[in-house]
Amino acid sequence: MMETSPDALVKLVPAPLRKPADVMLSHIQHGTFQRSMSLLVFGTSMVSGMEVAYEHYRGGYSNPVMYSPVILSGVLSIAGVAGFFSRRMAKTFLRCTSWITLADGLIGFGFHVRGIGRKPGGWRMPIVNLVMGPPVFAPLLFGTSAYLGVIASYLQREEDHGWKGRTIEARTALRKPDFRDDIRVGRFQKHLCVVTAIGTLASGAEAWYSHYKNNFKYKVQWSPIILTPLLAGAALASIPSKRVANTLLPVAAGMAMLNGVIGTGYHIRGILRRSGGSKKPLYNILYGPPIFAPMLFAACGMLGMMAYLMRRERR
Repeated sequence: MMETSPDALVKLVPAPLRKPADVMLSHIQHGTFQRSMSLLVFGTSMVSGMEVAYEHYRGGYSNPVMYSPVILSGVLSIAGVAGFFSRRMAKTFLRCTSWITLADGLIGFGFHVRGIGRKPGGWRMPIVNLVMGPPVFAPLLFGTSAYLGVIASYLQREEDHGWKGRTIEARTALRKPDFRDDIRVGRFQKHLCVVTAIGTLASGAEAWYSHYKNNFKYKVQWSPIILTPLLAGAALASIPSKRVANTLLPVAAGMAMLNGVIGTGYHIRGILRRSGGSKKPLYNILYGPPIFAPMLFAACGMLGMMAYLMRRERR
């Protein structure tokens, strides 16, 4: 049977790219990619911030608390850049901002649940009010970039790779297992699988009721709905099984990432096909298909792929 572990797959990379790929994998598996993760936090926070900004604009910012994720996404983006340049800022500013943003996502989830309950019929008419009310899982997906920020704040810097990183890992091996130490040395595959499953289910639910609104006009709209149980199931099955983590998980994660990219293309096309098209970009972005939503699904695939590349926890 073909070996499908990350180390084995690196050997299949073309010779000119094999050494860089091996170095990159080593950095990921030993937790020495804080700078890279900080840049990823910057990018994902910008995207999720723009998504929530125009979703709340459509809601007229009827509650002042609706400004909080917009403001925090900007602050988190700045913190991501600061974490790229400074180890100290990554451990302080980025970590603190990420935890606050995560808390804001949970509070937002509560407000969205309350918003659905306040619509006519409330939770006695769940399908109608889930579809027509505030997107219930959107605040949790907003927390994805914050979660990455928390992870980044505990990682080691790229320049720590080598003897310094090995020394840190040797010291942590003597202590009682702790999730922060596991993150610091790149051993958090199971933990990341749990987050991947939760994020995928939330994103899939968002895709379902968003596409339900236009009655699944295009067959391709079913693709994220079909991929959701596949990726979530692979992530959950990877918690007890290393074999699943090395086989089904990367395939499902790769499909989700590709689906998110293709979905973004369809959403852009949908915006351009609206009345006025590119001549009325702001209006059509606000009231057309949510342009960044498919990228949130792709982000779940990215988390799954990252989990595949990680080493498993010590316990």
